[in-house]
Amino acid sequence: MVGRILAGTLTLIVLAFAVIVISVVRFDVPREQLVGKYAGGASQFATLPSGASAHIRDEGNPSGPVLVLVHGSNASLHTWEPWVAELGGSYRIVSMDLPGHGLTGRVPDDDYSREAMAAFVIEVMDAVGAERFAIAGNSMGGGVAAMVTLEHPERVSALILVDAAGIPVERDANDVPLAFRIASMPVISKVMRYVLPRSLVEEGVRKVFVDQSKVTDEMVARYFDLSLHEGNREATRIRFAQNAARDEVAFAARLGEISVPTLVMWGDQDGLIPVSAADEFKARIPQAELVIYENVGHIPMEEVAEESAAAVAAFLAKALAPAAVEPAAPAEAGPEDAQDGAAEEALREETGAE
Repeated sequence: MVGRILAGTLTLIVLAFAVIVISVVRFDVPREQLVGKYAGGASQFATLPSGASAHIRDEGNPSGPVLVLVHGSNASLHTWEPWVAELGGSYRIVSMDLPGHGLTGRVPDDDYSREAMAAFVIEVMDAVGAERFAIAGNSMGGGVAAMVTLEHPERVSALILVDAAGIPVERDANDVPLAFRIASMPVISKVMRYVLPRSLVEEGVRKVFVDQSKVTDEMVARYFDLSLHEGNREATRIRFAQNAARDEVAFAARLGEISVPTLVMWGDQDGLIPVSAADEFKARIPQAELVIYENVGHIPMEEVAEESAAAVAAFLAKALAPAAVEPAAPAEAGPEDAQDGAAEEALREETGAE
């Protein structure tokens, strides 16, 4: 009798454990299963010289000044859709999924450093044929945008830093999403390669908003689904390990080299990168303008889309004014133009873009 009770209890324990495992174990999802859901009409894929297969959107006004948008850690180009809607009538807007993110996924050399991300952005801009551009970046993407500006000043016309990484800051660990803290733990982060509760993703999304009404089921589902894209979780583990050795002090010391017009915008309730970092960016980039949004969190481009996009439009109208009043004289087509046209045609054929 006792034996049967113990056997029954053990069976229940095993079944309960199996249910728990099934509920949290998530295997990688091939890109093909996600493309139909998350690659919009403007999406294209290009194989870059580094071997990365980049998910890119090139949209908006094709004859307008180019504005490049670089997303943050564990996000995707979708975070910029509100700005695209607000600014697309005036600007040609290029956004992309960074290495280890979204539909781009893991890259061949597994280099997810800020320098490698900046090189990736330049490869994308070469692929779409945009030589000079304004660039905006949020969070991790802000640090990448600043690095692009530092390494390629001849190509950047203006810089926009949105709650950007790159300044050494003190932060309350409780304000950092649990998923980020786990990704920083060498042993436990390996478990996350196969285990990812949806609740963990939702907690991370909710922490970057003050206005919780902005967090929809569709948004959480997108973050969750794209985190499961083949290779993204392993890339995240590698990235956090690489970033642990990153010298933020040395990077911050370089910010004074930035000479282009710069706009720094921040949510005053950002718990991930506190608003004190905005003042530090302003101090290190003397020509920078500073905009602080009250009762806003880490991603103003989504939480106060219209207001933040209007600030960008006003800033760029001033920053790009000399270029706007000096249109290039029409030139006759030559061999180089033919080569450029052939390159763009090849990109369209490869990505399936119309």
